[in-house]
Amino acid sequence: MSTLSLSRAPSLWREGLILGALVIPGPFAVDMFLPAMPDITRDLGASVAATQMTLTAYFIAFGLAQMIYGPWSDAAGRKPPIYAGLGVFLLGTLACALAPSIGVLIAARVVQAIGAAVLMVVPRAIIRDRHTGDAATRMMAMIMLVMSVSPMLAPLAGSLIMGVGSWRMIFGVLAAAGGLALVLSLRALPETLVPEARQPVNLGSMRRGIALLSRDPVFMGLTLVGGFGMASFFVYLAMSPFVFTGAYGLSPQQFSLAFAVNAMGFIAASQFAATLGARFGAARVVIWATFGFAGFAVLLGFWAFLGAVPLFGLILGLALGNACLGLVVPTSMVLALDPHGPIAGLASSYGGTLQMVVGGVMIGLTGLVFDGTPERLILAILICALLAVATVLATRGGRPRG
Repeated sequence: MSTLSLSRAPSLWREGLILGALVIPGPFAVDMFLPAMPDITRDLGASVAATQMTLTAYFIAFGLAQMIYGPWSDAAGRKPPIYAGLGVFLLGTLACALAPSIGVLIAARVVQAIGAAVLMVVPRAIIRDRHTGDAATRMMAMIMLVMSVSPMLAPLAGSLIMGVGSWRMIFGVLAAAGGLALVLSLRALPETLVPEARQPVNLGSMRRGIALLSRDPVFMGLTLVGGFGMASFFVYLAMSPFVFTGAYGLSPQQFSLAFAVNAMGFIAASQFAATLGARFGAARVVIWATFGFAGFAVLLGFWAFLGAVPLFGLILGLALGNACLGLVVPTSMVLALDPHGPIAGLASSYGGTLQMVVGGVMIGLTGLVFDGTPERLILAILICALLAVATVLATRGGRPRG
C-alpha cells in the first residue's frame, strides 16, 4: 500500500529523500574510504600511486557500467537493474574487506563500482520519468542534498571506525548500507516506467541512441562541463588525504573535518539551483557558475605561484569553488537530459559514463606527477576548471543554437 500511495501522490521531499538514500552507498564507498588511504598504503605495502588506483579503477568501472544499466532500465523497468546492481555491490564490498593485497583490493573495487553504478543511472532516469524543467532540477538538487551528507559525514565515520578497528571494518559498514538500500528499493521505491513506454534492448537501438546523443552538441557539451567539474572533485578525493595528512600534518579526524567544510559550499548552493534557474534561465546559471568555479581556481593558482598556500586559504578557496559546482552539476544534468525523454535511461548512462571516465582519467594523469604538495593539487583543479570554461563557451551553456 505504501508503494502504491507513493506512486500516486509522491511528495517531492519524500521522493527526493528515498532516491537520495538509495544512491548514498555509492558516494559513501568513495568518501568513507578516504581517511584510510594512507593506512592502506602502509598495511598492504603499496605505493601512493597504487593506492590512488583504487579510486581511478572505481571511477572508470563505475562510468563504463552505467552503459549497461541505462538501456536495461529502459527495457525492463527501473527496479530490476537496481536489485542486480545492489547484489554486485555487496559482493564487491565484501571482497574489499577481505583483500590480502593492493591488486586484489583494486579488482574488488572494480566489482564494487560495477554494482554501485546502477545507483547513479536509474535514480536520474526515475526523475526524468516523473519531472522535467525546474521540478526536475529541484528533485536533482534534493538528491544531491542527501548525497552531500557523504562528503561531510562519511570521512568522519571512516576515521571513527578506524579508531575502533582497521580499514577493513569500513567495508563491513558499507556492506550493511548496501543491504539497507536493497530493502529500501524493495519496500519503498515504485516502478516509474510504465510497460508501454519501455523499449527493447538491442545493439542497433543503442548505437542509434548513442549516435544521436553524440551528435547533439548541447548534450555533449553540458555533459562534459559537468564532467570536468566533477573531475576536479575526483582529483581532490584522490590527492587530499595525502596533502592534508602529509603537507599539513592533519590527523584522520582533522582531515575529515576539513573535507566536510569543502562540501558545505556545494550543498548550500545546490539548493538554490532550481530557484536561480527559474529566475535567470538554467543555461545562464551554468555559464556564470562555471566562470565562478574557474575564477576561484585561478585565484588559488595565483596564490600558489606567489608562495605556499596556508591550510585555511586552501579550504576556503576550494569551498567557494565547490559552491559554484553546486549550481553547475545538477543544472547541467537536467539541461542535458530534458530533450531526450524517450531514451532517458540511455542518455543518463551515456552521460554518466563520459563524466566518470573523464574523472578517472584525470586522476590517473595527475597521479603520475603528484608529489604530495598542495601546489600540484591546485594545478590539477585549475586544469579541470579551464577545460570546463572552454567547453561551456563552445556550447553556450546549453542554449539552443540557431
